[in-house]
Parts: sequence; structure tokens; C-alpha cells
Amino acid sequence: MERDGMRPDPDARWLTAALHVAFLLLLGGAIARLLTHGPVDGGRTALTLALFLVFGAIYLLGLWLAPAPRYGERPVTRHLLWLSAVFAVWVVLLALEPSATWCTMPLLFTGLHRLPVRLAVPLAAVLVALVVISELRVLTGPFNPNLVLAPVALGTVATAVLVDSRQLAVRQRLLIDDLVRARGELAVTERHAGILAERQRLSTEIHDILAQSLSSQQMLLQAADRRWHTSPDTARGHVREAAAGAERALAEVRRFVRDLTPLDLAENTLVQALRALAAPGGGPEAEPEAEAGRGPGRAAGPAVEFRLDGTPDAPGPVSEPVEAALLRVTQQALANVREHAGATRAVITLTCLEDRITVDIADDGRGFDMRRSPGRGRASPRGHGLSGMAMRAQQAGGTLAVESAPGDGTVVTMSVPLAGNGAGRQPW
Repeated sequence: MERDGMRPDPDARWLTAALHVAFLLLLGGAIARLLTHGPVDGGRTALTLALFLVFGAIYLLGLWLAPAPRYGERPVTRHLLWLSAVFAVWVVLLALEPSATWCTMPLLFTGLHRLPVRLAVPLAAVLVALVVISELRVLTGPFNPNLVLAPVALGTVATAVLVDSRQLAVRQRLLIDDLVRARGELAVTERHAGILAERQRLSTEIHDILAQSLSSQQMLLQAADRRWHTSPDTARGHVREAAAGAERALAEVRRFVRDLTPLDLAENTLVQALRALAAPGGGPEAEPEAEAGRGPGRAAGPAVEFRLDGTPDAPGPVSEPVEAALLRVTQQALANVREHAGATRAVITLTCLEDRITVDIADDGRGFDMRRSPGRGRASPRGHGLSGMAMRAQQAGGTLAVESAPGDGTVVTMSVPLAGNGAGRQPW
């Protein structure tokens, strides 16, 4: 039976059933002995038999009318009254028929195993004392020490088991409470961590999609404003490039809202997308032409070269999240090169090995001191920089390495192992 929405313990249910069966068997044995070896006086035998039957009836009725409390709960008044009635009838039977002592052990466990220890232990002592007195009262031969030692030993064992099971139940309940509380705290922590990770991921996506495009458009429009009167054709070219960048950014945002897959990878393979970044004016990150040394319509900034190293079919399938991370890291690295490095040349190298895929972005710019870099790895205090690229690499299951020194340029390397990468499409 379930109470208060709690399921009963199956082990406790079987123990209780075993105790009830033991009580009924011993009660039947006591009645059988009474009928076969009882006193000659028929009236006394009938009275004793009636008391045995009343004793069994009270015991059975109490299982439904006065159920025992659960561990840790105070016994209700009905249960205490039932226990008192069973105990009183048993004492009378003990005075009339010594075989009633056989019911002591199941009575002890059945009636007292759910009572508080402060009540169970004294009652157990009283039961043992009454059994010893009853055994000594009917003693006819020489004194047998076992008549005293055996009930005391059995009562001690029963009491020890009772107390130990009670303490074990208390410890288990406290442990379960701690586990439930810890599980709740863990769920809250994981939910909070998931929210923060999702915010960071969205922030990086927005930075890569919008911030780079808006920065490029701003520079293009500023360059157009400067050349509007002196070189109208060049200025109009900058405006067209800015409009094309805005259109591309809008398409990226729409696709980002749908499934966060880069538009470059939706239309091309990874190799094609990286090669397009190396083309003149490739990608929304291209800057406007310099004030000198560039012809109209050509994108300023370093000359970018793409290299494919390794056998194209060596890595096997590459998942779309890994392709997206490689592309985004390359785009961000090139944006940093164009905006901060002052480089004249940059090289994108995609290396395809049997167990991993790697992209390197190297430039010959001014470089920077890694030990003094803002935030230890942020190439720009205005944006996500290297910290955002490192987060992308980690989310894709890879690593990001940066090598740079003042005057020696910078190399950004993202490497992703392909074991367990999952099925995807070929990056070429």
C-alpha cells in the first residue's frame, strides 16, 4: 500500500510478510501443543485456546486497523493501543501456557521494529524478562543455565539488529536527501552553464557575421567619402562593394537564424570557401583600397594565398560543425590581419592528414607580444579576437595555437582530430 505518494520498500515488505508468517506458524504450534500436551482440566484448556484465538485475531486485525508507522515517524495512538492489547493478552497466555513463549521473537520484531528506539529497547527487555520468568516457573528438573542465557542472548541479538536497522534507515534517508538536493543543485548549475555557453556562442556568431561585415562596410564607406570628389568612379566602386557586403551579411543572418550554417559552406565545399577568401575582394572582411598603390576596384590589405596540403581523401568525412569552425576561424584571423597586422602577405594552408584536419593562417605583419596581449590572446580589445577563435576550436573538439612576436608576423593554427568526428561531407 502506498501512503503520502511514496512507494513501499520491497525489501521491508518481504521482511514484514516473513515475520507475519513466522508468527502464525508459531501460534499454530503453540495451539497444537496445547491440544496435545495441555492440562487435564478441560475448562482451563478451553480458556487458553480461546485466548490464543483472541491473541491471533487481535494481531491480524491490527495489521489493517492499526498499521505500523514508517521509519522516522511517531507511532499513532491506534498502533500503541493495538500493541498494548497484544502484549496484555500475551502476558496472560504466558501465565496459563508456557508454549506462548514461542511467539516472543516474531512478536518482538513485528510489534516493535518500527517503534522509536527509546520505546523498543525497554519493551524488548521486558519481553525477555517475562520469558525467563516463565521458563523458570515451569522448571521441574535440575537448573539449566540455558533457560536464562538463551532468551537473553536472543533478545540482545534482536535488539541489536533492531537498533542497527533503525540507524541504517536514518543514514540512508539522510543520504537520499543529500543526493536529491545535490541533483537539484547540479541541474541548476548545468542549466546556468548551458545558458552562458549559448550566450557566448550566439555572441561569437553575431560577431563573426555582423561585426566583421559592418566594420568592412564602414571602412568602404569612409574611403568612398574621401574619394567622392577626387575619384567618383572609385568611390562608387566602394559603395557597390559596401552594398554587396551588406547583402551578403543579410543572407548570412537569415541563414544563421535558420540553422547557423555559414552561407559559404552551404554553397561551396570547405576548400572552395577557403579559396574564395584568398581571392581579391573575397569575403566581407576585405578593406577598401589604400590611398595609394592600389587600382580602382581592387581590395586593399595583404595579398592572400591559399594552399592545400595533403591528399584530399585522407581525413575522410568532416562534419559540418567542424567545417564551420575552420571557416569562421580563418575569416576571423584574416579580419585581424587586415585590421591590425599591417601585413603585405598572408597564407591560408589547409592540411589534410589521416587523423586530423588543420588550417594555418600566417602573415608577415608587425606581430605582437603574446605576454602583453590584452586578455592573453585577444588580438583586439574591441572584439572577440583570439579568445573567440579558441572557443570555436574547443567547441569543434579541436585546439587553437597562436605564434607571434613583435616584427615576426603571426601564425594562427586550428587543428581538429577526426576520430569520432561523425559523418559529414568531404571538405573539397
